[in-house]
Amino acid sequence: MMKRTAWGTMMLLIGLAGASVTVAGCEAGEGPIVAPPDPPAEYADKHMPAGWWADEKIIEEGRQIFIGATNIDVNCASCHGKDGKPVKAGARDFRNTERMKLYSDAVWFWRISEGVKDTKMKAWKSKLPEEDRWKVMAYERTFGLKGLEFDVVKKEWVPVGSAKPPAAAPAGKAPASAPPKPKKAAAGKT
Repeated sequence: MMKRTAWGTMMLLIGLAGASVTVAGCEAGEGPIVAPPDPPAEYADKHMPAGWWADEKIIEEGRQIFIGATNIDVNCASCHGKDGKPVKAGARDFRNTERMKLYSDAVWFWRISEGVKDTKMKAWKSKLPEEDRWKVMAYERTFGLKGLEFDVVKKEWVPVGSAKPPAAAPAGKAPASAPPKPKKAAAGKT
């Protein structure tokens, strides 16, 4: 039988205490749930194109981008995990509904586009056109906000199909997410 000394017992207790702090720290993951900052002006009026939250084709295209199948330089799953469960420390857990409900579509799009300061989250606007950034976001939303869409008028996540359409844009100005309309050729000119 092994004789336990006071010193040995104390070291064992310190070791166990340290292990429990480490485990508790891992469980904390992303830290407290707080609202993200508002997006800068250039992103404030950007919103998911109409109908994309429920469009299975768009969501599948977003999944292909997310897993790196569309563009080998872009693989969101390498940090966020194929199922939205992060595989790298500090990556956002898209399955956390309570946290993700705090992100408007404009904030989420901004973070994908410009990255997140003081984190490993890169800016993807140089590798993904705007349309693809919306697609990947439509897919990411399925982890913790499946069946929901962002209501621009209410400024909250609501069941898909129940969002109010935003007020009409002023005459001559297209909504921020709409692609520009092609210009008509002048009559008699080619």
